[in-house]
Amino acid sequence: MLVAPLEAGREASLRALLATMNSTPGTADPHNAVLPFAAIERLHFARLVVLDDALQVDLHTLGVPRPRLPTVLSFMGDCDGPAHEVLAELVQRAGEGLRLIFAHCEGFGADTDVLAWMQAHDRPIAASYVNWVGRTVRQIKEESALQRVLSASVSRAPVNSVEQARALHSGLRDLVNGEVRAGRLNLTPPAPTPLAWQVAKIAHLLAVPLVGLLVLPLLIVLSPLLVYLLRSRESTDPEICPRPLAGALNELQVLEDIDVSNQYTAIGAVKPGLFRRWLVSALLVLIDYACRHVFTCGFLARVQTIHFARWVFIDDKTRVVFTSNYDGSHQGYMDDFINKVAWGLNLVFSNGVGWPRTRWLILGGARIEQDFKRYQRRHQVPTQVWYKAYPGLSLHDLTRNQRIREGLENTQMSDAQTLAWLRLL
Repeated sequence: MLVAPLEAGREASLRALLATMNSTPGTADPHNAVLPFAAIERLHFARLVVLDDALQVDLHTLGVPRPRLPTVLSFMGDCDGPAHEVLAELVQRAGEGLRLIFAHCEGFGADTDVLAWMQAHDRPIAASYVNWVGRTVRQIKEESALQRVLSASVSRAPVNSVEQARALHSGLRDLVNGEVRAGRLNLTPPAPTPLAWQVAKIAHLLAVPLVGLLVLPLLIVLSPLLVYLLRSRESTDPEICPRPLAGALNELQVLEDIDVSNQYTAIGAVKPGLFRRWLVSALLVLIDYACRHVFTCGFLARVQTIHFARWVFIDDKTRVVFTSNYDGSHQGYMDDFINKVAWGLNLVFSNGVGWPRTRWLILGGARIEQDFKRYQRRHQVPTQVWYKAYPGLSLHDLTRNQRIREGLENTQMSDAQTLAWLRLL
């Protein structure tokens, strides 16, 4: 996630440039002349968003001065492999387009090293979620092509016996092998997981609990004070959940439901004071830990519609940006959270100014449906440019296609498994 302040007076021209990159409002043309996202094979999703400080006015409700923050451009991407490699590829393939974009930012000149500048403006991600760790863009596209070939080739007549099912499976394997040999279909074997990545994952798996054990005695000693600080604030923090203005709501809705997936970008101020800053920082460490080691195969708690999500601090941890890429409608997305993981929303977002009032950090809050929906719409920011590498495919499609490939390559399936695999086609 790159964040860079805009030069004074350049916002309008930047917005005009970003609009030229889209095929429909907010949705990128994958082959646009400025930044041809489709040329970057390892890029799942990307977005360019202009963030201002409009909601800083809410700090007045807490009796806190409103600091003037610069309007910034944020460029975000979800990619396979090391991010620095993908940044380097972006510069190699679209360096001039990136120059056009970043020329609107402070400190970017005609002789600026684009890659070094992008790396300098990269921001650490406090927590991130990946729906299926290890599933690459290449795998998704190849398995989608495989599904189309098989679905077009299989008969729709009922299968009357196990022998017939096994014969169909064998025949389809031969068909696919022929397509691969002819170069009309690719099924690239998965790359081995890098050893350094495995070591880092194990180190993280062990380090966070170890640090937790070390600070546990201190937390136990301080628990009466921490409970007092939490409950005293929960009972007095103001709620700011007005109904969104019709024009602002329409600006968001016109960018939605163009594909089976949608984007969501939101920003908000962290409640002032060290207690809230430390609390939300610690909670995001725990959320990141769970996303890296528990929620790695298709679900975030009970929510199964999110491709990628991230939480990022900006402005010296006074604000948090949250982004996600999800399947289905915005309304369904919010209902999913309310019904399945409202407590999880409260853990983090109750530390934001104006959140519906919580009790004991996890109760109330997002459970107050209308206040929550008004709050999240008010904090949502229009995404000027949004790219998806595999339009038309939902997470359900990705999982089905992966199961189709696994079943095709499995020569030891039982009778029941063979019949179930044919039903996927």
